[in-house]
Amino acid sequence: MGAVAVTAPLPIAFVMASFDPGGTERQMTELIRRLDRSRWSIHVATFRPRGAWFDRVADAAESVERFPVTSFKSAATLAHLWRFSRWCRERRVAVVHTAELYSNIFGLPGAALAGVPVRIGNRREINPDKSPSQIALQRAGYACAHKVVANSRAAADRLLAERLPLHKVAIVANGLDCERYPRRSPRSILRHITIVANLRKEKGHDVLIDAASLVLRECPDARFECVGAGPERDRLAARAQARGVAHAMTFSGHCDDVPSKLAAADIFVLPSRSEAFPNAVLEAMAAGLPVVASGVGGLLELVDDGRTGLLVPPGDPSALADRLVRLLSAPALAQSLGEAARKAAHTRYSFDRMVHAFEQLYLTELARRGVVASELQLAAS
Repeated sequence: MGAVAVTAPLPIAFVMASFDPGGTERQMTELIRRLDRSRWSIHVATFRPRGAWFDRVADAAESVERFPVTSFKSAATLAHLWRFSRWCRERRVAVVHTAELYSNIFGLPGAALAGVPVRIGNRREINPDKSPSQIALQRAGYACAHKVVANSRAAADRLLAERLPLHKVAIVANGLDCERYPRRSPRSILRHITIVANLRKEKGHDVLIDAASLVLRECPDARFECVGAGPERDRLAARAQARGVAHAMTFSGHCDDVPSKLAAADIFVLPSRSEAFPNAVLEAMAAGLPVVASGVGGLLELVDDGRTGLLVPPGDPSALADRLVRLLSAPALAQSLGEAARKAAHTRYSFDRMVHAFEQLYLTELARRGVVASELQLAAS
């Protein structure tokens, strides 16, 4: 494919394992929906065409194709890989962009087999729960990529630690629809503490439950809401009962309308043990909430301790309780932190900024390989 001045949209294919609720799925969905249709013709390959975000993606795509991969140990996966490669060639796909671990493992080698000119991988986590074999398989997939995009310096550092060459690493921070989060009115009484996160061990809900017992001694009217679903729900509910805080803690499950949950909250908390770039914290900041979070990974980039929120050591219920009590007892401080957080989120992060950065990356890589004229890439900057 020689260099061209594009007069018709270039085919781009996104590979997503599924469309279940999650930060990665949300970010990829918005990227797909917001790309310039005069420049890109969008196709989607997926293992499972279902989930909370599927309809939005399907409405935005020219085509959606299922490749029912269920195990990388199955011989059938090779047949799916070959069919995916043929699918890319038939559509003359110019760019393949994979979403997460499983699609990195499948989509990048398949795109290389098809001779797709530009192959982009993703990295939006720091592998808190990945096995050595999964990490090794993903590294093999990355070998077929021209760029792997991290959503934070912490995620990029992890790529380098896994021996990905520096020239292959790019960083594009998550985006946000800031208009969904109206300015908050000052509140003189604070009591509602919210966490929005899947109920998984690395999110630290157990640390919050232990901290809640300490908070309630000082602020007996405090209430805690855990928004999100996940495999740890029963264990966490039992822990809340055992710690004597079940009366003050609600497990709300999955919620499609996170802005309404944030609007009802006074403080946002995320005591994670590991994070790359948590979109939930970005949303809380945009909503003007003071944030109390663990000082790990991408949270160190998002939260300016003492200015846009408060950071605590991971796994430390006493420190977490101390910061929560401090804010519950000082509405003016909470308001100041929330306003600074809102300003930072609206200034530094938006979906428009994220989409523009990805389009520039695609065009730069296409120009580097002579697929589009370099002046097209410059004109789009």
